[in-house]
Amino acid sequence: MNYRSYFAFTREPFAQDIRIDDVYTTPSLQGTADRISYAINIKAVCVITGDVGAGKSTSLRYAQSKLHPSAFKVIPVIASTGSVIEILRGICVALDMENRGSSVVRLMKVIRDCLMETSKRKQTPVLVIDEAHLMRVEVFAQLHTIGQFELDSAPVMPMILSGQNNLMDKLMYYTSRPLASRVAGRGHIEGLRFKEMAGYIKHHLEIAGIIEQLFAEEAVLAIHQGSGGLLRRANILARGSLIAAAAEKCNIVSGEHVRIASTEII
Repeated sequence: MNYRSYFAFTREPFAQDIRIDDVYTTPSLQGTADRISYAINIKAVCVITGDVGAGKSTSLRYAQSKLHPSAFKVIPVIASTGSVIEILRGICVALDMENRGSSVVRLMKVIRDCLMETSKRKQTPVLVIDEAHLMRVEVFAQLHTIGQFELDSAPVMPMILSGQNNLMDKLMYYTSRPLASRVAGRGHIEGLRFKEMAGYIKHHLEIAGIIEQLFAEEAVLAIHQGSGGLLRRANILARGSLIAAAAEKCNIVSGEHVRIASTEII
């Protein structure tokens, strides 16, 4: 039994690639967006942390959607465990620039020249590094120099660093202090509380075309407990329990259906 047709969904419920306009806005999400906005306005660094699946990437997308493309040039980079060369090449790719060089000095110059051109067009370049906790400590030691000109007096590029909780540990290293000293906003994304989870589930049903509540209160509680309030895991449990309910031709998702769904995930 196809659960989408069984429940008459008009679109995939609890999808990972949700449109920004459909994102469920929580106080935590709005607070994160406000911190990012503040850091960007003063051309500083903002650090966002959270557990795997807490919604960090969604928060970044939400905050970026508030930046008008005529005023801001977003430079998105996915971090890795590679050297600073890999980060610089990633920035070049995001800027649609030649990135074959193997010299830090050369790549730095190419990037800085591009950033200066962006600034001359009255656009603020914004470097957004996701999975920043993966970066080596020596990368943090050099990262602050990318958007810094005129003997440390004129920052031209704010940075947003997003990653798991050990990102803050790496910023505490002595060699990371030049970058850490520019942090003007710190946000930690917690899991949803039970009331927020109930609203989150109801919201996702509505944008998938269902007005009535398909989840019994015990099912919502089971999803909240089983996910720890983390959005990615909650989405998987919600979809899995809908599949289990449709297989049994039940119109309401029960706690047992959530339990069945939980046996399919790690």
